[in-house]
Amino acid sequence: MTAPATAGRTHALDPAALIRTYIRAKDENRPHLMPHAFASDATLQMTVKSDAISFPARSEGLAAITDVLVRRFGQTYDNVYTFCLAGTPPAADADTYRCDWLVGMTDKQSGNVRVGCGSYGWTFTKARQDRRVQTLEIVIEAMEVLPADTAKVILDGWLARLSYPWSTPSKACEAAPALAALEPVLAYLRTRDR
Repeated sequence: MTAPATAGRTHALDPAALIRTYIRAKDENRPHLMPHAFASDATLQMTVKSDAISFPARSEGLAAITDVLVRRFGQTYDNVYTFCLAGTPPAADADTYRCDWLVGMTDKQSGNVRVGCGSYGWTFTKARQDRRVQTLEIVIEAMEVLPADTAKVILDGWLARLSYPWSTPSKACEAAPALAALEPVLAYLRTRDR
C-alpha cells in the first residue's frame, strides 16, 4: 500500500485524496492521519437507521471526530474495508461530493462480521492550498451482523476482491456471496446503482 497522499505535504489537496486519507485512517486505525483529511473545526453529522451500531448524532472538531471514527471504532472493529460506491472520485475542484458507501468488518470481541451501507455527504474547505474536509454527513441505512464463520467468504471472498476504495454498487452486488443476511444491504445498493 502506498503512503497517504497527504502525509507531510503542504501543497493543494484534492477531495479524492482527502477521502482516501480518511478511509485509510479509519480502516487501518491510524488516527495520526486525520489532521491530513479534516479541518480542525470540522463537523460530523451521523444518522443511524440501524440498532446494530451506534454513534453520537453530532461531533464537533477534529479531536472529537477522530475519537468517534478512528480511536473508538478501532477499539471495537478490525479487518475493516470501506468503499465509496461512485463511478468516479470527486473532481479536483469539487466543493461538495455525495456518494454511497459499503463497509465490512469483524467485531474484535465476538468475531462476528458486520456489513453495512449508507451515504456520505462531504463538504470541503474553500482554501485551495490547504484543503480539508469541513463537514461530513454519514447516513447508516443498514448494518447487518453475521456469524463469525462467514468472515472468510465475506472478507477474503468478496470485499478483498473489490476495487479499493472506489467501487460501484453494481460491482459490489455482483461479487457478493449468496447469504440471506446480506439482503438488506444489497437491496439498498441495488436501488443506488447508477
